[in-house]
Amino acid sequence: MVPESSKYEETKEPPAWKVLLLGLGALIGGQLIFLILPSPTIDQIGPIEPRWYGFLFMGSFVVGFFLMRQMYIAAGRTMEELDKLLLYVLIATVVGARLGHVIFYDLGYYLRNPSQIIAIWRGGLASHGAAIGIILAMYLYVKKVPKMSFLWLADRVVIVVAFAGAMIRTGNFMNSEIIGKPTELPWAVVFEKVDMIPRHPTMLYEAILCLVIFALLWIIYKRYEQQPPEGSIFGLFLMLLFGGRFFLEFTKVNQAAFAGEWTINMGQWLSIPLVAIGVWLVWKKVNWKKKGN
Repeated sequence: MVPESSKYEETKEPPAWKVLLLGLGALIGGQLIFLILPSPTIDQIGPIEPRWYGFLFMGSFVVGFFLMRQMYIAAGRTMEELDKLLLYVLIATVVGARLGHVIFYDLGYYLRNPSQIIAIWRGGLASHGAAIGIILAMYLYVKKVPKMSFLWLADRVVIVVAFAGAMIRTGNFMNSEIIGKPTELPWAVVFEKVDMIPRHPTMLYEAILCLVIFALLWIIYKRYEQQPPEGSIFGLFLMLLFGGRFFLEFTKVNQAAFAGEWTINMGQWLSIPLVAIGVWLVWKKVNWKKKGN
């Protein structure tokens, strides 16, 4: 049991100044990051050029914080533990996404040019690398937090990750990144920064997929009275997100130059083991008759 003195009072919202600082910090951080990374602006306001990615980053961070805060309070966890988790996940997401791109998509180039590994401003972040980084961060985090299991934490973090994924893919759409293959479908989009060919808005497909997964996982979490069977939500997340990603990759331009002739691209190969882990968790590991602790 967590001592009462170490918890925020469950009936109180965080102070207004803390919410304001959180939002401003996320907004400023997002704007600074995407002054380096290529990113389109919404419009210029005097000397200020607000970036789509900055606002989407702020939105996912602030919403994610409040969702995790609610879930931590419901479980009697401390806000100090939550603050530590946010730091772990933030670092793991950036480092994992970058190393994922380096290792999975262009390793030969980076072995020849190791100084470019840290050149994140040139672009190159991989969602599969971010997923692996977050999983490793959660594993290290639970080793330092008493009376918390990896699956308990993963069940809650992936709910937030699903929402953040929708924001990130919307940012990709605004930035004309991860474009789809040419199509004649009526909802095809012309990405003028790339060419004048109507293409699948694949990043919007993924954004919608993430929002549907987020809604489904949140409903399951609530239906089990905020105590889902351990591993259930994490397993479903892996199955649904990366299963969906596998099929959506057929509409996407290949991201790995060396895999241009592959029938199944790199993103699909990376999705297969994650889907397999999800299936194993849901069918073999989860005790659906028992609530989580």
